[in-house]
Amino acid sequence: MNTHTNGPGLLQQNAGVLKSRMGTFYPGSHVIFRGHDLHTDLKDMDWIELYVFGITGRRFTKEQLRLMHSIWTYTSYPDVRLWNNRVAALAGSSRSTGNLGIAAALAVSEASIYGRGIDMRAIDFLIRTKRQVDEGGDLAECIRQELALHRSIGGYGRPLINGDERNRHMLALAKSLGLDQGSYLRLAFAVEGVLFAGRWRMKMNYAGLVAALVADIGFSPREYYLFLFPAFLAGMQPCYIEAADRPEGTLYPVSCTDILYEGRLRRSWRGTGASQGNAD
Repeated sequence: MNTHTNGPGLLQQNAGVLKSRMGTFYPGSHVIFRGHDLHTDLKDMDWIELYVFGITGRRFTKEQLRLMHSIWTYTSYPDVRLWNNRVAALAGSSRSTGNLGIAAALAVSEASIYGRGIDMRAIDFLIRTKRQVDEGGDLAECIRQELALHRSIGGYGRPLINGDERNRHMLALAKSLGLDQGSYLRLAFAVEGVLFAGRWRMKMNYAGLVAALVADIGFSPREYYLFLFPAFLAGMQPCYIEAADRPEGTLYPVSCTDILYEGRLRRSWRGTGASQGNAD
C-alpha cells in the first residue's frame, strides 16, 4: 500500500494547521470568503448571490440570479400533504423544535422520485445526451436506451398528472430575461417532442425544465444539487407553524378501525413484566 496516498502518510501531510482555499475566520478582524473579505468586498451581495458564489466560485448576471430566485420561489408549496412538508408538520404537531423539524424535512427532500434524486437524474441525462448528440448520435436512440435502462427519464412525466403547473411561469420568466435560447433547453424540448409523439406520451416536468436552464447557465451536476438544497424551504415553515398551533398530536390521527390488518387476531402476553413478555 502506498502510505502517502492512502494511509498514515496522507494523514501526516494534513496534520497541524488546517488550510482552506474557501475561507477563514479571523476573530475580531475579518472573514475571508473564497478569497474575498466578506464584510467589505461581498457586502452588497444578496443572499442567493452569495450562496451560489460559495458553491461555484463564479459571479452571475442579474438576469441569471433572478431566474435562480424564481426556481426556489415557484416550488415552495405550503401543502402539508407533500412528503417533506409532512415531516415538518409532524414535528410541529409533536412539539419538536422548528429547526429540527425543518432540517428533517430538508433531509427527506433527497427522495429519489420526487426530490433531489430525480433532479440529479434529469441533469445527468441532459448532459450525457447532449454529448452523444453533439458527437453524431441519434436523439431517439438515446431516449430508447435511457428508457431501456431506467424505464423512465428524469425530468419527464409526472405521477399525478402529465404536465406541470410551474413550467409555463418559469418559461415566461426565462423568456423575459433572455435565458430561453440555451442549447440544453432546446435539447430538453426536443426530448419532450420525441416522448410525447411516441407511445410514452410524456411531457417535460419542472425537474427537466430547471435542469436544462441551470445547465445552460453553466452549473455542473454537483453545483446544481447543492444549489437546490433550499428549493422547498419556504413552504415548510408554514406547515410547521400551522401544525404547532393546533392541539398536540392532532395531525393525521388514524383510527384503529381504519387500519387494514390481516395478521393474527387476539394474542395474550405472558410474563411478570414488560421486559419478560412474549407473544404467543
